[in-house]
Amino acid sequence: MPFRSENDNPNPTTPTPPLKKPWSELWTKSKPINQMVMAMKLHSLSPRLAAKHNPTLSPFPAVADRTLLFSDEILLKILALLSDSPAQRNSNALVCKRWLNLQGRLIRSLAISDWNFLLSGRLIHRFPNLNHVDLLSAAFIFPRNSAVLLSHRLLSVHLHSDLSPNWCFCEENMLPVEVIDNGLATLAAGCPNLRRLHVIGASEMGLLSVAEECPTLQELELQCCSDNVLRGITACTNLQILKLVGHVDGLYSSVVSDIGLTILAQGCKRLVRLELCGCEGSFDGVKAIGKCCLMLEELTFSDHRMDGGWLAAISFCENLKTLRFQSCKRIDSSPGMEEYLGSCPALERLHLQKCQLRDKKSVSALFSVCRAVREIVLQDCWGLDNSIFCFAMMCRRVKLFYLEGCSLLTTEGLELVVHSWKELQSLRVVSCKNIKDSEISTALATLFITLKELRWSPDTKSLLSSSVTGITMVKKGGKFFKRAR
Repeated sequence: MPFRSENDNPNPTTPTPPLKKPWSELWTKSKPINQMVMAMKLHSLSPRLAAKHNPTLSPFPAVADRTLLFSDEILLKILALLSDSPAQRNSNALVCKRWLNLQGRLIRSLAISDWNFLLSGRLIHRFPNLNHVDLLSAAFIFPRNSAVLLSHRLLSVHLHSDLSPNWCFCEENMLPVEVIDNGLATLAAGCPNLRRLHVIGASEMGLLSVAEECPTLQELELQCCSDNVLRGITACTNLQILKLVGHVDGLYSSVVSDIGLTILAQGCKRLVRLELCGCEGSFDGVKAIGKCCLMLEELTFSDHRMDGGWLAAISFCENLKTLRFQSCKRIDSSPGMEEYLGSCPALERLHLQKCQLRDKKSVSALFSVCRAVREIVLQDCWGLDNSIFCFAMMCRRVKLFYLEGCSLLTTEGLELVVHSWKELQSLRVVSCKNIKDSEISTALATLFITLKELRWSPDTKSLLSSSVTGITMVKKGGKFFKRAR
């Protein structure tokens, strides 16, 4: 009889059940169960705490910075294609430190409001490729969070709320000249490719440091300057655009006379555009500019303080194409005889804005010097009536005439002059209340037909088509023409 153990199955057809392990052993040794229990515990926690206990179960897996695969040159090209708005630039700079540095390398123009930011060297480190810097607001000691803002057409600064009535903010609160010169030296050393600069209160030495370190400087605005300061810009060999601000009522007082204009003319012979604001001078200073600056094409006088007889020197600017007057209380108090005035044969544009044109001799001399102009613009000029405006008949070659905000001129005075301009092609009349639609004659309406461009809105009630009944208005290139029905 074969030997059988007590565990042998007597029925061979019935399978032997598997051995069962106790639950305690399964609980302690089964890894899948341990992980499941841990997951159940972590599920009851917040997602961030779960990620802290087990990073492999984090619902926010770490995403690699794919921009690290790009070089700085490629990323700079990508950032340059984005919008150049301040909001977009700020958003780009907040991504990371690398983007902050790259975005700073793309900035070319910047207005500084804190002089210490310049002196500390942070400006150069943060924006190494600047070519246009405005230092006007930074040159004053004012609270930056002040709610009082003084805005002038030349500059804007914040003021203290407890100002005295006789307070002169520029002279009392401007940084010392030495501090401004140190800032200019720091800027010049860090930005050798500087092309445009706006500064106030600098000395000759400060401008010399800019001229030596920045040979590509082409445009300069210099406020609160004097004759001695102008010696510093003579070393700017490539300077083409210059704006000088001497005296400004209520802001600061400095003198630019014939001496400074002569120094300027002899040192900056490549000037193309020159603007003189609040500058003194006479015939000799303007003549020196015309004789030396042979490339000068645009000349602007703002609130000038020139002596009588200076207007005749304009004729020495042989290549002058644009002559502008802004906010001038007078043109020339003593222009002299017409035969000695001369003229500018190359002059094309004459613009007068917010000027007083009450003196007949002065206005007559101006139009005599500018008799070759092809474009005349008169905006918000006081004293311009029919008797003054009739001197414009000396300009026989006018093709474009723009009149705005001159309330004394009437329709009769306008018609008398425009009929003398045989080459007139464009006419714009805006906000002149004494020019009436009802006073338009048939001859003037016929002249309108021959124009290429016409804008007629002397007042808000002006309806040109109703005033020229029977005249067919055809469109000849100007967008303001209408066909009457």
